[in-house]
Amino acid sequence: MRRLILLVWLLLPVAAGAYHYGPGQDHLADDRTAGLVEVAQAAASKARAVAAVEGDSAAKSLWMEADAAYAEALASVRNEHVELSRTLRLERAKAQMFASKLPDARRDLEQLLGELVEDASADPKLVAGAREALANAQYYNTWLMRLEGAPREEWEREIDASRQNYRLLAEQSADEADAKKAKESLESAIALARMDLEELQGLPLPSQ
Repeated sequence: MRRLILLVWLLLPVAAGAYHYGPGQDHLADDRTAGLVEVAQAAASKARAVAAVEGDSAAKSLWMEADAAYAEALASVRNEHVELSRTLRLERAKAQMFASKLPDARRDLEQLLGELVEDASADPKLVAGAREALANAQYYNTWLMRLEGAPREEWEREIDASRQNYRLLAEQSADEADAKKAKESLESAIALARMDLEELQGLPLPSQ
């Protein structure tokens, strides 16, 4: 019995070392990611609070901080945490839309939505969130394209894509409030496509 106890005692440092350099490292990495996610969420929350009171321009620097924080959190996520990675990609893209990075956000959202649609196990709420964010990005991009004098065939493709995404959201949403919001966004996209350029130039840029 004494020999057994002594053997177990001698093996304890070996087991501890194996845990530290194996599963222990994964836990440490996950803890670090959780901390970085909290920092990013706090930055985004602060940006939203400032934007609600002072407007989007006043919150721009805070959205840039949120973008950087989400990027750092994303870089720390282990490969097996696919859903967390996708969620952070969505939230980062939302932040980028307010941080003068609309082209980057639009490209990343299109790629993200493509991945989600092809994954039968993807969370429907995440799919809807990515689709809504992409539709918004396409809508705002259309507005800017028109103001910049882009050819009609170019901005029409963009607003058509936005309308299709809003329509899908309205048709697929099980929540009445979400469906209503999507229908209102669809109507706004249709109005943007029909609006004269002179009328559009006289309007302030919409809040993202």
